Amino acid sequence: MIRDIGFLEILKTNPGTSVQDLGRIGLGHWGVPISGVMDQRSFEWINHLLKNKPNAAILEILQPGFKCRFDSYTTIGLSGAKAEIRKNGELTSFNLIKIVPGDELEIGKFLSGSIVYLGISQGFQIEVILSSRSNYPKITKRGMLSKGDKVPFFTTQSLAEETFASVRLKTTWFEESILEVYPGPDFESLSNDNKTQLLNSKFTISTLANRMAFQLEELLPNSIPERLTAPVFPGTVQLTSGGKLLILMRDAQVTGGYPRILQLTEGSLDILAQKKPSQQVKFQLKKFD
Repeated sequence: MIRDIGFLEILKTNPGTSVQDLGRIGLGHWGVPISGVMDQRSFEWINHLLKNKPNAAILEILQPGFKCRFDSYTTIGLSGAKAEIRKNGELTSFNLIKIVPGDELEIGKFLSGSIVYLGISQGFQIEVILSSRSNYPKITKRGMLSKGDKVPFFTTQSLAEETFASVRLKTTWFEESILEVYPGPDFESLSNDNKTQLLNSKFTISTLANRMAFQLEELLPNSIPERLTAPVFPGTVQLTSGGKLLILMRDAQVTGGYPRILQLTEGSLDILAQKKPSQQVKFQLKKFD
């Protein structure tokens, strides 16, 4: 079946805008990171709302100041962080938005959260590499999108009938500060004092936070020796010999030598992805089912 292609043209963006899906699963033995969306819950929600396939690619926007123009008919939707959204200069909501050729969309100030997801009917259609459309440096042509880039999508050819239905999307879940975790392979190497401090303290997200890892400001002094290189995953909490706590995110490497003391649940990884530097989190052990 031949389908017409339309394009979203980026008129303005700050660093951190990329195309993402659920990432490259099962390629860690080749040294390929999983990558994919930072906040899977918001990703799944917007694709559900648009009646897309579960892995349809979206735009992940990490900073305000994004502006784009569409050259074809389509339907879009937004999820994730609350932000000021304008269509052709007029404030609009996060509900499904009908698009006609020439429409411009602007994402301004983030009111809460740190990532906005822009989904589109049938998903964005950039090249599939290693079973994923996710941008990642050295695997795809570029790691991020920039001004002037045109992102393809399948046009709906004509304006769909408007609906008066309204979707109520609660975003209070990512305001939660508790991160549920499982004990990591090296958890029992911690002293009792270390465990008490780790599970009873609040930790502050530093400015050293990106798609590879979030570093926490507070130190956890310890005497655990560094390990031989071992598998790590998004959500693995590593502890350096100097006491730094690192939480690996979606673009993390596939192996590491720092002790793996905790492992975030998938839901907690979504919560963390929506946090900003200076916000605090607290770890809470989750029992195995």
